[in-house]
Amino acid sequence: MSASSNGLNGATRDANAPVTIRTLRAMASRGETFACLAAYDATTARWLERAGVHVLLAGDSAAEVILGLPRTVHMPLEVSIALTAAVKRGAPRTHVMADMPFMSYQASPDDAMTNCGRFLTEGLADSVKIEADASYAPLVDRMTRAGIPVCAHIGSRPQTAALTGGYTSAGRTADEARRIVDDAVALEQAGALLLLVEAVPDEVSRAIITRTTAPLIGIGAGPACHGQILVVHDLLGMTDHPPRFAEPVASLGPAIEQAGRDWVRRVREGSIGGVRYTMREGEAERLSPGQAAPPQRIRSDSEPESVS
Repeated sequence: MSASSNGLNGATRDANAPVTIRTLRAMASRGETFACLAAYDATTARWLERAGVHVLLAGDSAAEVILGLPRTVHMPLEVSIALTAAVKRGAPRTHVMADMPFMSYQASPDDAMTNCGRFLTEGLADSVKIEADASYAPLVDRMTRAGIPVCAHIGSRPQTAALTGGYTSAGRTADEARRIVDDAVALEQAGALLLLVEAVPDEVSRAIITRTTAPLIGIGAGPACHGQILVVHDLLGMTDHPPRFAEPVASLGPAIEQAGRDWVRRVREGSIGGVRYTMREGEAERLSPGQAAPPQRIRSDSEPESVS
């Protein structure tokens, strides 16, 4: 498959070379956009690695699209760690980013360090993502000094949606845009190696890029970002109400529904298909009535022998 058909803007990915922070920084410096997706299982991750996707985020959006919960804040920590490890096992050469769930890093720096460590060890993650503003700079500094690669998520932050009454865009006024840019600068200076900005106007993304050097991943943040990410279910047309910035490239939802309908019909008609197993030669006759050997009763050691 050519690089252009892979959507990599002319950049090819060596299927045998692991994608690292260094890889992403080099691509950003060359002006090559890298592709990211949020995914949650080993099978999907395996296919996305084969497709050449550079970064897979084991997102807290799994709370909604995998667990059926109403918001991302409901994502359980233990489940998140397990899903992150599953993604990495499916895509061992892809950069896998763990999405730190709500209250896994906000309560205390010590909790944050412990939970980040679990994502790197148990979860096999290559980096962790936290939703942050400039006030999290001391935590990011402590994390990076401990050797934890951090991606700082700025702009619209779903974990704080309760403060605004739901998911909203960000940076649509000059004052708000300046705050987001200042957040990016402070978090990079604290040690964040990657930045992710969500649901902001193009001007905000461009301003961040002029003030920072860390690769910037965008989601609904315009084409200027060094990387682009979507939830894989949105990309594949499997969500009923995708965000306005997500344009599907497939319609797997209706295809899955039709496959289910076809299976219901085949089961009803008795035409389930596939290869049927057969008994070994002569065994079917032994199963016929009157020819099958009577079952052998096994006497326990404590049972006395019968006396005739």
